[in-house]
Amino acid sequence: MASRLCFALVIFFFAATLILAVYMRGANRRAFYTLRTCTTEQRRLQQELWRKQLQIEVLTNPASVSQRLGQ
Repeated sequence: MASRLCFALVIFFFAATLILAVYMRGANRRAFYTLRTCTTEQRRLQQELWRKQLQIEVLTNPASVSQRLGQ
């Protein structure tokens, strides 16, 4: 009787460990996806900011300003 109980507990803990491992793997996958999505969005916004900064520099460039004043 005691050996059956011990065997049942071992099987229960083994199953619980496997279920926890599957849950942790899924949580890890979701966290990685969220991190990757945020990183991609940050890079896109950074490139957009750089593009806007270049546009402003072109507009405020002294050569560009004097050319516009000459026209």
